[in-house]
Amino acid sequence: MPAYAQAAHELGVEIASRGYGVVYGGASVGLMNAAAEGALQSGGRVIGILPKSIERMEVAHRGLTELRIVESMHERKAQMAALSKCFVVLPGGIGSLEECFEVWTWSQLGIHRKSIGLLNVEGYYDQLEAFLDFVVAEEFLSLEQRTRLLSCADPAQLIDNLLRQDQQ
Repeated sequence: MPAYAQAAHELGVEIASRGYGVVYGGASVGLMNAAAEGALQSGGRVIGILPKSIERMEVAHRGLTELRIVESMHERKAQMAALSKCFVVLPGGIGSLEECFEVWTWSQLGIHRKSIGLLNVEGYYDQLEAFLDFVVAEEFLSLEQRTRLLSCADPAQLIDNLLRQDQQ
């Protein structure tokens, strides 16, 4: 886990050093908190968007540039997507995967053209990537759509790749 937290923190630092902000779920725990802290420590702007139900669990990060409390997860995701230039998926569980696949599906449907990337620290997403390549081989996913989901272990390189894809 320390390597994941370090990479998340580096991601936040890198985002802030490029003049971008971080938009995330607004909690004071987890890898996204590490990314938020990296951005904040580097003078970056960080917006958290947290549903009331999670705020009641006392996990809200109160030191953000802006913390928005919303009614539902749907409202949270809609605001996060609207405010984001691109999407980075850190190592995580089912919630991270669900959000990744949702924004990737939105890309496929033409709802947005924003870049999406996996921060593949220590090969965390290698097995998922192999499965997605299998899905392409079985013709359930086009190669073009598969290449929309980028992957890189290095935070700075991932950001470079996302920005490059965003310009295409």
